[in-house]
Amino acid sequence: MSQDTRAVIEGICRECGDDRTRIMDIVLAVQKKFGCVSAEATDIIAQVLSTHRVEVESVVSFYAFLSEKPKGQVVIRLCDDIIDRMHGSDRVGQALREELGIEFGETTPDGKITLERTACIGMCDQAPAALVNDVVATNLSTDGARQMVSELKEHLDPEKLVTNVGDGNNAHRLVQAMVYNNRRKKGELIFAHMEPGDALAKALGMSPKEVIREIKTARLRGRGGAGFPTGMKWEFTRSAPGTRRYVMCNADEGEPGTFKDRVILTQRPDLMFEGMTIAGYAIGSDTGVLYLRGEYAYLRPFLEHVLQERRDKGLLGNCVCGKPEFNFDIRIQMGAGAYICGEETALISSCEGLRGDPKNRPPFPAQRGYLASPTTVNNVETLCCAARILEKGAAWFSQLGTTDSPGTKLLSVSGDCKRPGVFEVPFGTKLSEVLEMAEAQDAAALQIGGPSGQMVGPDDFDKPISFEGLATGGSVMVFSQRRDVLEVVHAFMEFFVEESCGYCTPCRVGNVLLKERLEKIIDGKGEPADLDYLQELGETVKITSRCGLGQTSPNPILSTLKNFRSVYESRVQAADNGFQPSFDIHAALEVSKEITGRPSVVFSNKD
Repeated sequence: MSQDTRAVIEGICRECGDDRTRIMDIVLAVQKKFGCVSAEATDIIAQVLSTHRVEVESVVSFYAFLSEKPKGQVVIRLCDDIIDRMHGSDRVGQALREELGIEFGETTPDGKITLERTACIGMCDQAPAALVNDVVATNLSTDGARQMVSELKEHLDPEKLVTNVGDGNNAHRLVQAMVYNNRRKKGELIFAHMEPGDALAKALGMSPKEVIREIKTARLRGRGGAGFPTGMKWEFTRSAPGTRRYVMCNADEGEPGTFKDRVILTQRPDLMFEGMTIAGYAIGSDTGVLYLRGEYAYLRPFLEHVLQERRDKGLLGNCVCGKPEFNFDIRIQMGAGAYICGEETALISSCEGLRGDPKNRPPFPAQRGYLASPTTVNNVETLCCAARILEKGAAWFSQLGTTDSPGTKLLSVSGDCKRPGVFEVPFGTKLSEVLEMAEAQDAAALQIGGPSGQMVGPDDFDKPISFEGLATGGSVMVFSQRRDVLEVVHAFMEFFVEESCGYCTPCRVGNVLLKERLEKIIDGKGEPADLDYLQELGETVKITSRCGLGQTSPNPILSTLKNFRSVYESRVQAADNGFQPSFDIHAALEVSKEITGRPSVVFSNKD
């Protein structure tokens, strides 16, 4: 490696304060500059930061968007979630392969373009979609894919692919994205107008304990899926021993079928940042961190611009709003393609410059979180609700929704419906009403809360969206009569197997075993005992896994065993002799047959 290259890497480290906890920022910058984080670059980073080489290498090897080996100048990542498949991503993928002359996971011979598959990129309302470096391509067709490759071969500049931009701030000069907000129903909480600083001014007119009391009075619960009382979390964080406290906003919505936070980040970032600042005041923090998923990197310049505007207005920085001794600022921490980082302790690990491994609990983040300090981790939507509560009051908030679930909920609706998009509905709204709004006329199954949630059938369509009814982080995927429920479940299990961090055996091995037994049933080789096996193993994985991923990953199988058992039962049968064929010798010999040019002498009769 040349001295110039070494100087560039040393400069990147220096810009991050030669801080070992900023390894994520450093390796992302190095990859952007050189196309990968090579072994030589890893050595230099470790030397400059006075850390072990393995610490840097483990980060690079963990995240999907980082690479130790060179990739093309342009990386096309085609979204491969179930919704994109339903809308033709396989056909788009075939067109990309043919035009590039390579398979997925390969780079063109000239080293210029790499083709990959990736998990959900938060664009299920405009699928099929792909990331071309950081540029989002939506509503792809086979012809559109071929045209995209043709243009890239000419200029290798993904930004030139943007010939039209979406609505709202997607057209902002710092965004310029081919993305549409698809806000189908605007409620009076998240998408209503609020003048920046209004809620903050009211909060600063109260004591921190009074702010927390207001949040508790409103009975705000986390909107990310777990539903933990927000005021209680803030109270725990404030009362925990420590010299510093941190506010973290979880904008890593990697759950397939979820994209509501994308729209908040695009259209209501001020509301979210206001909520973070109020949280900072309430718990006694001077630092906030927005953890932004790598798939939303196209929004970062715009979000940095909004943060600077707030600093210029005195809404961030020293003496916020003229409040003596209240100093608070926010920085953005980028992710790099790891679903597990949506789990709060894995998110903290990532912000600390580590692999996105979950941490053992207890201690909980409120006790010992980021940099071993008390930390509150809240969802994007939760923080928006907190700001609105301080602006309008707990009584106003409590009148929305139901007695046990006050407020509204943003739903990301996608799949077999004519109006996919984001719907803000009061808690207590029935699923049937959501289906009517989304114009889903022949729904046979709904996946509520993403793959980690539950799949329900028509018998449950009159149940309400609420914490006491059907709880959800926001995703509602619609599957019509023509979809195979087991194929949908298989896609979800593929996702969990791929996204498991691999730390604990129940999740690392258990999900593979669940997927394999499901495949046996799909292939027509299942027997009734397999259903008991799936039930028992699924429950074991849930109970014994270390973090939320493993504790929810069996849900696609367990919820469909409960709500769609007849589908499983129709695909299994007991053999007359008590044995099921689990091995096809003729299929196994096909490769040998091709190599030798003749059939097997021993196994020649397929009967």
